Amino acid sequence: MQSGNKTESNKPVCVGIIMDGNRRWAKEHNLFVFEGHMAGYKKLKEVLKWSKEAGIRYLIVYAFSTENWKRKKDEVDYLMNLFRFMLSAEKESLRQDKIRVKCIGDIARLPKDLQKNITETERETETFDGLTLVACLSYGGRDEILHAIKKIAEEKKPLEIEKMTEEDVSQFLYTDGIPEPDLILRTSGEMRLSGFLPWQSIYSELFFTKTYWPDFTREEFDQILADFAGRKRRMGK
Repeated sequence: MQSGNKTESNKPVCVGIIMDGNRRWAKEHNLFVFEGHMAGYKKLKEVLKWSKEAGIRYLIVYAFSTENWKRKKDEVDYLMNLFRFMLSAEKESLRQDKIRVKCIGDIARLPKDLQKNITETERETETFDGLTLVACLSYGGRDEILHAIKKIAEEKKPLEIEKMTEEDVSQFLYTDGIPEPDLILRTSGEMRLSGFLPWQSIYSELFFTKTYWPDFTREEFDQILADFAGRKRRMGK
């Protein structure tokens, strides 16, 4: 995949979002952490709608990182159950809106039944062309690159490796077949990517907002798209 995607009328084809701030939002509202995650899920449903209306073709969301496995067991268990609920509860809306779902990351670390749910959802939505939602689950950027290196070593001969291009390497990443993000947004005030798509993001336009993810608004979303349209993307030229 070549760095940078062509856009029509300065509109991003692919948007990446680091959905940050659910736990802090819950704390500031005197709620349990779990309620922050549920509020984050509801916000994702809204942003999916906004993205589809804006003509965005791919939305990549950072849902659960490899580092998130280090959180307390009850929180991890809740998130796994939330993912199960999402895949079950949203089947009809995914069908109606023609939203394709793809999950990327070290999926083998997820509970077996969740892996099965993911496989079934991907299969059921694979022909939909309304918008593709890419959920990064058990995902880490360095882990993805290490996984690609191992696959290349397994499948390629030394002489083939010497001739490999960046495009060849991209085919071994979890995101094979998915455009690189034109725009990456992180909510909550943190100004770093935290392992989100390090290979794919080299020419992504970065946006950071202090708003916690559950409080993210349509107005902010539209303003970010407008700001993106005004940026000149030189791609190193």
